[in-house]
Amino acid sequence: MRYASITSRLAELGSGKWTLHIRARQLKASGADIIELTIGEPDLPPDRALLDECQRAMNAGRYRYSNGRGEPGVVAALVEKYCRRRADVTAENILCFPGTQTALFAVMLGLAEAGDGVLVGDPLYATYEGVIRSTGAHPAFVPLKPKHGFHMQADDLEKAVTPDCRVLLLNTPHNPTGAVLTGAEVAAIGEVARRHDLWIVCDEVYEELVFDATFASPFDNPDLAERTIVVSSISKSHAAPGFRSGWAIGPAEFTRRLLPVSETMLFGQQPFIADMTAYALTHEIDTARQMREAYKRRARRIADGLAKVPGVSVLAPEAGMFALIDVAGTGLSGEAFAWALLEEEGVAVMPGSSFGEEARDFLRMSLTVPDAAIDEACRRIASLAERLSLLRERRA
Repeated sequence: MRYASITSRLAELGSGKWTLHIRARQLKASGADIIELTIGEPDLPPDRALLDECQRAMNAGRYRYSNGRGEPGVVAALVEKYCRRRADVTAENILCFPGTQTALFAVMLGLAEAGDGVLVGDPLYATYEGVIRSTGAHPAFVPLKPKHGFHMQADDLEKAVTPDCRVLLLNTPHNPTGAVLTGAEVAAIGEVARRHDLWIVCDEVYEELVFDATFASPFDNPDLAERTIVVSSISKSHAAPGFRSGWAIGPAEFTRRLLPVSETMLFGQQPFIADMTAYALTHEIDTARQMREAYKRRARRIADGLAKVPGVSVLAPEAGMFALIDVAGTGLSGEAFAWALLEEEGVAVMPGSSFGEEARDFLRMSLTVPDAAIDEACRRIASLAERLSLLRERRA
């Protein structure tokens, strides 16, 4: 039988990147003592008020058809949120989607097609390459270098631009590295985008989980307004990933053109979830503060717990739910170390290679487990690293 070419383009870009995570789940289900540090699923539940609002909306009959742009209440809440950043935002700048992933897919479908290049940092979130290739476009990787704290540099972006590039897919705060671009870096990147007439699609899902840095975005620069689209959701900010509630904010002409694409895919979000999202955006909810404090503390515990371990160093994140650990000094790649860690020590982390070539020597370790589990995971990582160090000494 014949299949559409998208199935070939995405054949290796789905769950294959999560093979270690899937294996860890299997081992855990069979009774193995596994500390799971693979995915960014908040360990706090959503605030009770959000669950109550969702239930209230369902009981009030808010389960009928929606509209393509988004329910009026959540659109109004998004206008209020983004007007605090740029005063010209109206309902015409907004489209609602079931989560950031769906928003990214639809936005990219509206901006790129076969033969186009989409610039994206390497390392990158694991689904980005699939989002790009689904359109027929190809990724043009911009190296995010450890010596710069994995912050995208305008000079590196400039070198990666080719005549077929149409879009820059930016992510700040960044997954998997936790890097937060500075205002100066954003301005320099924006200037490259203007010079080459690039769209900027900025994934800002970790905006509320910045530790001590200052969040900056191309969206906030009026000179970049005509070319910038922000995608985000309540998945991380409100510990509600399963509710699948996100959005895209961009120029009015862009949302007008993308609306039929969105309607063809989805034709609206569940009204009761939209009502919950509007409540989340318009009330003081403490979840993000609690997560910021917990994740920052746990990142510090990892750095302290592995500080004297041979061959291992920790990159302190500036935001988000993950810490990167450089294991190059152990003599193993990130991939090999991660599998050895699972098989010998019962700790599941993501190999950096799942996120790109520039992270091949790293592990991504989730911060979304209790402190005691973090400490025990560090003890087990140290145990493996010390055994590897002894092996190297014996061979020397």
